Amino acid sequence: MKRSNIILLIILLIAAFFRVWQLSSIPPGLYPDEAINGNEAIINPGKLFYPENNGREGLFMNLINLSFSLFGTSVWSLRIVSAFFGILTVLGIYLLTKELFGQETTALLAAFFLAVSFWHINFSRIVFRAILVPFILVFAFYFLFKGLKLNKKLNLLIAGIFFGLGFYTYISYRFVVLLLPFSLIPQWLIYRKENRQKEFLINVCCLMLAIFIVALPIGFYFLQNPQDFMSRSGPISIFSAENPIKELAKSTILHLAMFNIAGDWNWRHNFSGSPQLFWPIGIMFLTGLYISLRKSQNSFLVIWLLIMALPGILTYEGVPHSLRVIGVIPAVYILAALGGQHLCRWLKDRLKNKRLLALSCFVFLNFLIFAQFNKYFILWSQNPNTQDAFSKDFVCLGNYLNSLSADVQKYIIVNMPGVSVPLPDGISVSAQTPMFIERTKWNELRAEYIKSDQIDEIRADERETVIIPMKYDPILLTQLQEKFPRGIMENKNGILIFNIQKNN
Repeated sequence: MKRSNIILLIILLIAAFFRVWQLSSIPPGLYPDEAINGNEAIINPGKLFYPENNGREGLFMNLINLSFSLFGTSVWSLRIVSAFFGILTVLGIYLLTKELFGQETTALLAAFFLAVSFWHINFSRIVFRAILVPFILVFAFYFLFKGLKLNKKLNLLIAGIFFGLGFYTYISYRFVVLLLPFSLIPQWLIYRKENRQKEFLINVCCLMLAIFIVALPIGFYFLQNPQDFMSRSGPISIFSAENPIKELAKSTILHLAMFNIAGDWNWRHNFSGSPQLFWPIGIMFLTGLYISLRKSQNSFLVIWLLIMALPGILTYEGVPHSLRVIGVIPAVYILAALGGQHLCRWLKDRLKNKRLLALSCFVFLNFLIFAQFNKYFILWSQNPNTQDAFSKDFVCLGNYLNSLSADVQKYIIVNMPGVSVPLPDGISVSAQTPMFIERTKWNELRAEYIKSDQIDEIRADERETVIIPMKYDPILLTQLQEKFPRGIMENKNGILIFNIQKNN
């Protein structure tokens, strides 16, 4: 086996470790937006689009359903989908970088930097469909550039399939329609220089036909349901703000600064406020960006960076937002690899001792591994803010429900804020977490989920009845005490329950 293949295998193993180790317990909880994806995969598989919870493209939920079919219903089998595609993205960035620059070292550096990236590791362990965007992009452009270079129709058809599937992933992917022309124009110039314009047009037709056929079903869906096309993006767009120009300027500055100065402040997305790039990678990124701005053949990466940052820049809520701009990740780490390659050459020219150079590189790469391990698995995962961000208390509630006998009546009063979803009866999305935890044991719901204004529907019959408000509310508890004088308030490991014993 070639040495480069051995190194790539080691990098993939590192990527797999960072994305799979302790996957059931880290992140510490299960955010309702993750849980609803699992619940939809169980009860509504096979849909192109899920309009609930601000709208979600359907590919991810169907992949989760496949995972449940293979591994059963659990938090691990829910999250392994993200982890799997996160690992494949590391392989994809290696292939794409090698195809773009033909340099093994640069490709291996890009793969390694992505493998140990806190930014990508985090979203590879969260049940958000956005993780599919970097995966789609690296493989789509890899097959596109390879197909155009070798004049291989099969590669172009595969590229078209990837590009088409991207429209079933995440709303920010749609900006690829702006990026794709910038990948084709330089290729057109090459073909024209070689007097092969006809071949180019045939190749592009094969690509576009594949994209059109694959994307056609969801295109029809949006034609029939135009209200779902924009979904969440409308209310948070800068164009809906009072001063769009001011918000655009603010959002642009914050998103440009997120890489090296101050990143996403949401604990679910990042170690709150820290730059998206670890400082050595950030320096290499800036170096690679500088090199690419000077070399026209690298301009595609800069354009990629700018275009795929637009889904974040054009919004004003929660900026900078590392999830909305997840499509920039491949470009960022390829640019960092270019910067890293440049720094390696600089060191090589100054360090004549090859052993010392090799040792320095080995120490540095291991430093990156241990620094990112410490940041993610210790500093971030054990932070109380992270536990709150992933609604760990709702997981505890679900586990408590699973510990109760089937003979106990269970009512969950969903008095939490959140988007109303019809799973069931328009209650807050917050209830999705205990619902999913119930299904991991019983494959069904044994508790009844009601709103706070529906307590008159509670029937405490001959069985023991447990009523659990999701949020502490003294007025609600007083109402329960008045309605059920036999009830007793209890605290079960931090979960406040109202227990009504059965009549003797």
